[in-house]
Amino acid sequence: MGTLIGDWLARRAQLSPNKIALIDTINANQQITFREWNSNANRTANLFHERLGIRKGDRVAVLANNCVEYLDIWFALGKLGAILQNLNWRLTADELSKLISDAEPRVLIYSEEYIEVIRKIRAEQYSIEVFIALQSRASETDIFISEREEFRDDATPEVDVDWDDPWVICYTGGTTGLPKGAMLTYRSITANAVNTIISWGLSPDDVTALNAPLFHTGGLNVFTAPLVYLGGTSILCKEFDLEQTFDLLTSGEVNIWFGVPTMFIMMQNHPRWEAADFRYLKLCISGGAPCPMPVFEKFWAKGVDFKTGYGLTEAGPNTFWLPTEDVHRKPGSVGHPLFHVDVKVIKGNGVECLPDEIGELVIRGPHVFKGYWNNPRATQESFHPLPSDPAGPNWLFTGDLARYDEEGYYYIVGRSKDMFISGGENVYPSEIENILYGHPLVSEVAIIPVLHQTWGEVGKAIVVSKPGEQISETDLHDFLSQKLARYKIPKSFVFVEQLPKTGANKIDKQRLIQEYGINSEEA
Repeated sequence: MGTLIGDWLARRAQLSPNKIALIDTINANQQITFREWNSNANRTANLFHERLGIRKGDRVAVLANNCVEYLDIWFALGKLGAILQNLNWRLTADELSKLISDAEPRVLIYSEEYIEVIRKIRAEQYSIEVFIALQSRASETDIFISEREEFRDDATPEVDVDWDDPWVICYTGGTTGLPKGAMLTYRSITANAVNTIISWGLSPDDVTALNAPLFHTGGLNVFTAPLVYLGGTSILCKEFDLEQTFDLLTSGEVNIWFGVPTMFIMMQNHPRWEAADFRYLKLCISGGAPCPMPVFEKFWAKGVDFKTGYGLTEAGPNTFWLPTEDVHRKPGSVGHPLFHVDVKVIKGNGVECLPDEIGELVIRGPHVFKGYWNNPRATQESFHPLPSDPAGPNWLFTGDLARYDEEGYYYIVGRSKDMFISGGENVYPSEIENILYGHPLVSEVAIIPVLHQTWGEVGKAIVVSKPGEQISETDLHDFLSQKLARYKIPKSFVFVEQLPKTGANKIDKQRLIQEYGINSEEA
């Protein structure tokens, strides 16, 4: 019985064998049933086990763009109790080598886009026993994933997997130092799927576009794992492509979709936006960062049930749900905790905040991660009892600032690390960004803090104007003066052609701070 904890595809192939599980847009929209997917994952698991000696607890790293083989590998590892280390392909060879040294995978699997990176890694990482190519090889000694065809597809070894065994080591953004590897267990991934299905109202008929990167928890767990658990369908895309996204969302092929604010802003700046008809969308949800209100309003004007979610690698990432009937009544709210999730908003001493007081959001539930790989100190710092109840249960301290209103609806204010203090007043960059997105000529914006001789810190706005448009600093200052207290208004504005993005398509504020904020001082 233990093996079925991790062998999702075997059970799903029993329950709905002929249901379409995946549609592979990379390979002529090939349709793959759950029976076929399970067979492919079985062959992959048997290749790992019989030829490579992969056993429970062994790590297998993947450096690849989204592809069906990536998903085969993830669920094949679940059959063996082995652990996926999903590597961020936006990192350099040096950065990747540090992560590989951290998890010490026995196998590294790569797609052909990263052959040169693999060659650099190979020269430094002697602990990797086998390199596996998904397409072209970096070396003649590497094997091809296609060699799995030599192995049986109807069974895999029995493995005693426990609910608290890690299934994925998913690395956080790493804004300072080495990124931390969050251990996502069979319990946490399963609980997230259950929470999502029963709280978001998913059904086996739902279809999503999987164009978030699989090195990110959003790609793995917002809709992908829940739809496997439920028997729904994922349309697999190599990456986020605007034209393809418009095609999928307007054709009726997709009825639920997740993205980060940058993706939605890019869509709304695209020539196809005005004519786009999203009548088939049952749900469109934003996550990963605070979403500007003008983005909501433009979707609402098209009749889309567009709302913001909240989560993080260490918890879900699905944690809240806003009922459809409250989308317009509670703009900007993430709603209520999901079915098996507890949350609190607390002050520094651990005492709960009153309604509309801002504090740190803490989370508890079976969807919360096990801890950080090889990093007990970071685990203890993030996952511990409340200061006001030291003998009580552990809570995940998110580092995110939140509040809840009198009716119990929650709002995410921003990251505690993003907040800065100007003249003794707390300033939340997301509040300013939200307003600037309402300016008709602003395409993208990020607010960062810089030093100030009088006020300690003040805001600096990094702004991208819409194509062919020019905005002056005076225009933006006057626009904000009508809506914000004076201390919140940035003291300077920088106009750039584009903002740097992380691998998950979020605005990379750390790069902006390094370039425009560190050692900068406003008079």
